[in-house]
This record gives sequence, C-alpha cells and structure tokens, in this order.
Amino acid sequence: MANPEIIVTPVSGKADFDAFIDVAYRINAQDPAWVPPLRSEVVALLTPGKNPFHEHATIQLFLARRGGRVTGRISAHIDHLALAQPAEQGMGPGTGNWGLLEAEDEATARALIAAAEQWLRDQGMKRVLAPLSLSVWEEPGLLTKGFEQSPTVMMGHNLPAYQGWIEGDGYALAKKLFTYELDITKSFPPLIQRIVQSGEKNPRITIREVEIRHFDRDSRILIDILNDAWSANWGFVPFTESEIVHTGKKMRPLVREDLIMIAEYDGRPVAFMMVLPDFNEPVKAIGGKLFPFGWAKLLWWLRKPKVRTMRVPLMGVLKEYQASRLASQLAFMMIEFIRRNSITRYGATRGEIGWILDDNQGMNSIAEAINSHVNREYSIYEKDL
Repeated sequence: MANPEIIVTPVSGKADFDAFIDVAYRINAQDPAWVPPLRSEVVALLTPGKNPFHEHATIQLFLARRGGRVTGRISAHIDHLALAQPAEQGMGPGTGNWGLLEAEDEATARALIAAAEQWLRDQGMKRVLAPLSLSVWEEPGLLTKGFEQSPTVMMGHNLPAYQGWIEGDGYALAKKLFTYELDITKSFPPLIQRIVQSGEKNPRITIREVEIRHFDRDSRILIDILNDAWSANWGFVPFTESEIVHTGKKMRPLVREDLIMIAEYDGRPVAFMMVLPDFNEPVKAIGGKLFPFGWAKLLWWLRKPKVRTMRVPLMGVLKEYQASRLASQLAFMMIEFIRRNSITRYGATRGEIGWILDDNQGMNSIAEAINSHVNREYSIYEKDL
C-alpha cells in the first residue's frame, strides 16, 4: 500500500501553532546530542510582540502532514531590513529565507522546502538564503560537522540527514560558519602572553568589566560597537532600537560582570567581548521542561552557575582599528582576562568561540593563535527561485 500524500498547509490557529513547536521535540527525541529548548523560549521566538524581529519581517509557518499525522515543519520569512543591505554582503533585494526545518523523511523535507519557496516567490523574492532560524542573529545555518557534541547556548543542532536532503534539492553552499573549542585550563602560547602583558602596561588601554547597575548603558555600548564592527560582514543586518532593548532584557539573567569586557583606548570604548556560561548544560539536564521541578533547578543554577563550557557568542572591534595590531592585542587581552575568571570563579574547563565566518581572516587567526580548533561547522545555502 502506497504512503498517503504529504499535505503542506500554513499554520493557522493555536492547535497548529502548538503542533509546529511539538514536532521538533518528537523528531529529535532520540538524538543524544540535541538540547530540548525551553518551550517558552520557542513561543517567544515565534510570537509578534515578544520578539522584535517580527517588527521588520514577514513570516509564514508551515506544517506537513501525511495521513493526518504531522511529519514536519518549516518557516518562510522575509527580513525587510536584510532586503536593504548590499547584495554583495549576502542579503540584499529579492532575498528571502526559510528556517526551523524539521522533517521525518526526505519527502517531507522536500515538500516543506517547496512550500516555503513558493511562498517566497509569491512575495516577489528571487532568491533564497537558508536556513536562518529566524534571523542571522539567532540560529543561522545548518549543522554539517560536529553532530556528536551538544550545541552550546544560542547555537543550533539538527539531524545529519538534512544536509543531503537540502543539497539534493538544488541548494549550493553560500557561506560556512565555524565554532572553535579550546581547553581553557592551559595557558596561551608565550607570544600571546607577551602581547597581553604589553597591553597591561600600556596606560592608553583599559579593559573593564560591564556593570550590572549600568547594564542599559553598557549594553548599548556593546551594540553600537557590534553594529559598526560587523557592518561590512557577510550577512549583516543591523540591530534595531527594539532589538537592542529586547536583547538586553533577554540576556540579563545570563550576564556576569566578569565575563563581559569592554576595551577602551584613550578612554573611548573601541572593542568588546561577551562570554556566556553554557545555559544549555542545565537545560539539557532538565530535558527542556520547567515543570514540575525544572524551574527551581534553573533558578538555583542562575544564582551561581557552574559550567564546563563558556561560549563567546559576540566579539567586535570598531572598523577603524580592525586592520591595526591594537585590534588583536585587545582581543587577546579580553580573552585572557575572561579565561582566568572562567576557571577560578565558574569551574569552567572548556571554551567555545563562534560562530565565525569562514572568510573572517582576523577572527579565525585569533582563534588559531590561542590553540583552538574547529569543532563545528554550519552551512548556509542559496538557491535562485
């Protein structure tokens, strides 16, 4: 008996919305490396008013069913700020996206991708860049190397089969993103230590921690540096005012003053480095479930986190300094200061840096100079519509 036809429909109503969220937990349940996200976080991601991405994006969610049973999901979306970016930087006019793909089998995946592509065509898009879930600042790319490791906080994870299904559907590689890991219990090479020591003696350089009591001020400094430092990068889309406020509130529970550094040169903020304790470690331990006891365990962890891994999600130097020796010196100083704090105050033994664009020579060189190595790769694909 032939399999029933796969039917793809737009998400409509609460039952569909719940099914869109639930199917990811079912499909990934047997993957030991998958970290079940907190359901409240997924709901917030997809809900206008809770995620300011919706203020400048048009989004359509889809479900696939076979014989009435949900077999997969996908989002199709257009980031209107991305449309205004230069085409040579990856986004640009006519470029839409899809993401949040989950599928039980290749036929389901192809049906979902076809539905997302048709929706983008109907919206006037000529090209698709995917997967992005949902924005380039959230979980960009498809995991294509490093399936055996659980992802760190704010990084994606997917089944290995998805790569073949997507590439078999006519998608070509547009960009790779790397994450690097390192043993932070080991001192950095002598050359890097000398660079750090030289910076510590330079009266024009100040490396300071962020201040929780002035978090709104310091978070704005970070975003301003980020928007400048990354503005010429592939895939860049600027943060809006709403996103600055939202990100500050979202990140605040994970923020530790001694893990986020601002580098000042002659009293002016010119660089920053943000490190987060790997929140995925306690989330995985509770299976992504807050009830009945998960919330208490997370609150206790947030009070005084102890983790194996620290992740560097964001780092930036103002463009005017990026070609100078000062840029790498500030980076090495911030990394070293936070490395010390991570070991002595949080019990961490491992660091993860990324993601980093494959053509970002400066950041890749810094990662390699401190004896880190690529542990995961994410691929972003493109296709003409």
